[in-house]
Amino acid sequence: MLIENRNRLRGEITVPGDKSISHRAIVIGALASGTTEIDNFLLGEDCISTIDCFRRMQVGIEILQNNRVRVNGRGLYGLKAPSSVLNSGRSGTALRLLLGVLCGQPFTSGVIRNEFSMKKPVGKVVHYLRRMGANISGREDGNLCPLTISPSRLKGTECVLPIHEMHIKSPLLLAGLYSEGETTVNEPVRSRNHTELMLNYFGADIREEGHCVKSHSVENLYAQKVSIPGDISMAAYFITAALLVPNSDIVIKDVGVNPTRIGILNVYKQMGAKIELLNERTVSGERVADIHVMTSGLKSAKINQQLVPSLIDELPVIIVAAALAEGTTEITGLSGFKVKQSGKLKAISMELAKMGAKIVENEDGLVIEGRKSLRGTVVDSNNNHSHAMALSIAGLVAEEETTIRKTHSVDIVYPTFYETLNKL
Repeated sequence: MLIENRNRLRGEITVPGDKSISHRAIVIGALASGTTEIDNFLLGEDCISTIDCFRRMQVGIEILQNNRVRVNGRGLYGLKAPSSVLNSGRSGTALRLLLGVLCGQPFTSGVIRNEFSMKKPVGKVVHYLRRMGANISGREDGNLCPLTISPSRLKGTECVLPIHEMHIKSPLLLAGLYSEGETTVNEPVRSRNHTELMLNYFGADIREEGHCVKSHSVENLYAQKVSIPGDISMAAYFITAALLVPNSDIVIKDVGVNPTRIGILNVYKQMGAKIELLNERTVSGERVADIHVMTSGLKSAKINQQLVPSLIDELPVIIVAAALAEGTTEITGLSGFKVKQSGKLKAISMELAKMGAKIVENEDGLVIEGRKSLRGTVVDSNNNHSHAMALSIAGLVAEEETTIRKTHSVDIVYPTFYETLNKL
């Protein structure tokens, strides 16, 4: 992909529906009694895997025109035993949410991943569900698929999640719907609460008390109409582009601004960004707004571990912004997070270094020394869509052309990304 320097970005755009919320709309819609209508659903590979898994449990799910989906829910206790194994594809979110639901069912089921992901560890989710009484077996004591989930009697439990394991909260809350007694999840900081909001929207009784979330069984869930907001993780690239490209003034319509997801906006405002939320409202239980962004002279920031969970998916493009900010930005507290352990931050840092960025990785995070400009060159996304998109934003402000290799991953996640960028 060839990216050329731009001297302005202007206009109004929308971004695809939020992936996290799309997954949950299918899962909770399937567990609800009645027909759930979903608008602005993200019809990407990961969410399609979730649809396929629930179809195999005899949930009627129709994919309609204009990113609409209709789910004919079977009720909280109405799922049927699948006739074959459930394939969560490459999606860790789909796998974890499935496990939370399946361990409460009266039938035995099997879960696999796609061929590439079968080698990836499942993580600690099995360990925590077993503490509730879940009967889950698999390779390496349940750390690798295929997994077998057998019927069991679940009991509510209280657990404390480490800051880098907070993605386990949602499966625990789902399992709590089938458990005897109360399930309590304690977090060091507030993490994404899409599951809590949507469960309550469908009639559950999930209670949030500070950093403590409680779930318990209910008689049933009830179908709703769900409008999924634009994904702030996708909006982040356009927000960053408008901040960095001279003479820019854009509005991104109908974006989810859940307080647990807007770490990037808070950090950018700390850096001096001209960002304004317009038309704020609540839709299907989620906060939504139009985001107005103008070119800004950014200054460095300190991003600590307490902030990381609210911007973890946006780190690659935040690194791009920091590379062009005045001063030295420090990101700390990343030790233990998958994005650090997997080498992904090192990979994006190395590619940006080819463009002239000065980034030093240490055991706990990154130190980014701001530069006045970057230079265009040939860079590699390493088949990572967030890296390809972040490097594209860097290319918009680099001197001369930037060529990005292996951008096909963007087509899977956001097929119209480059088309939307070119409209501005």
